[in-house]
Amino acid sequence: MSLSIKSAESCQFDCISLGEVMLRLDPGEGRVRTARQFTAWEGGGEYNVTRGLRRCFGLRTAVVTAFADNEIGRLVEDFILQGGVDTRFIQWLPYDGIGRTVRNGLNFTERGFGIRGAVGVPDRGNTAASQLKPGDIDWDDIFGNHGARWLHTGGIFAALSETSAEVVLEAVQSAQKYDTIVSYDLNYRPSLWESIGGQTKCQEVNHEIARYVDVMIGNEEDFTACLGFEVEGVDENLTKLPIEGFQQMILTAVQEFPNFKATATTLRGVKTATVNDWGAIAWMQGEFYQSKLYSDLEIMDRVGGGDSFASGFIYGLQTTNDAQEAVDYGAAHGALAMTTPGDTSMATLKEVEKVKSGAGARVVR
Repeated sequence: MSLSIKSAESCQFDCISLGEVMLRLDPGEGRVRTARQFTAWEGGGEYNVTRGLRRCFGLRTAVVTAFADNEIGRLVEDFILQGGVDTRFIQWLPYDGIGRTVRNGLNFTERGFGIRGAVGVPDRGNTAASQLKPGDIDWDDIFGNHGARWLHTGGIFAALSETSAEVVLEAVQSAQKYDTIVSYDLNYRPSLWESIGGQTKCQEVNHEIARYVDVMIGNEEDFTACLGFEVEGVDENLTKLPIEGFQQMILTAVQEFPNFKATATTLRGVKTATVNDWGAIAWMQGEFYQSKLYSDLEIMDRVGGGDSFASGFIYGLQTTNDAQEAVDYGAAHGALAMTTPGDTSMATLKEVEKVKSGAGARVVR
């Protein structure tokens, strides 16, 4: 069963994302606990995908999210505008001057190096996006009047609150009504679920959402924690990549959720924080497709690598409807994204296609 994707001519947007966008504060080569200055970026698991689709792949994208209407919110909006992502569907909530009722999320992230892993310290309580509730977004206007070929959302936004999970369900159900393809990145974050029911609640929410998903994306931890599908042969530190175990996990998932038309899982063997093996597997129409394995990939900043895989995968499916092309685009884009700082991709389509074709890293003059 291939994907039946609406034509570009029939829609204003190629992809719309639903999720929280935070201000990322990055200490560079240092550590959060000892930093005296930070570089500011924007980032969010769902948004990163639409930004990559716009800046790297040239597609028409928009973001659905919410901000407190203050200088921080407007700063993040400015980053989004620089990324070329349409902001018309952003909800702006009045700010009380303190943040007692609504605020904008911050994410302090250090990159890690060698034996020291990356560390993220999110500060996102009472954020505007987490307070979105069903009825706040006019999905009939978005999908019915503007039109979107694709909706991308994920497990980070679904975990923010009871109402954010309900907004995801409302969005995916509306997308299905308008024949918009739905992709969902499970993106398991144990810290988000810990205080609201843990893994049990996580699986309950994600099982309900999964029934409306066309393209399911995640790594082995995501599929296990969010949907309960175990991968055999994976060691604790992910130093080995048991391909057969990943394939069996995907087969189990598509048997339970026959609505999945395609699935993809990233493969990451963590040797050190700065040296990983990297690749991906996809399933579509009963067949498996595997990208090349990027052995000993040198990592500058691993945050956003999976999101950049997702944007490359979606681009490949939209432009070719070929799973092999899609998984190759995704793996190449994710690999390139991890060679630069920040959550979002700085790669170009020309660079992605060069890496995808197997070209080396000789200097470009």
